[in-house]
Amino acid sequence: MPQTAEPAAQEQTVAAVRQALAEVLDRELPDLGPDAKLFDDYGLDSTGVLDLLMRLEEVLDVEFDTEELEMSHFATVRTLADYVAAAR
Repeated sequence: MPQTAEPAAQEQTVAAVRQALAEVLDRELPDLGPDAKLFDDYGLDSTGVLDLLMRLEEVLDVEFDTEELEMSHFATVRTLADYVAAAR
């Protein structure tokens, strides 16, 4: 059975993803929920993905293996938060 992050840690990761995305897109995202589609709903692009990852690395003190990155990790806020949590 896969291990899930504690709710507080998971919420911290989701909050960090929301904040970093708002900074990358340079706009407020008050309605950004865990199932928001980063590319379709918010216009994230490949350059934004790199910026987003760098910001998350700084904020969460984590390092991502770019060899493991897949576009599916960036489908929604939740999938990105799960990927980030797994890297921690």
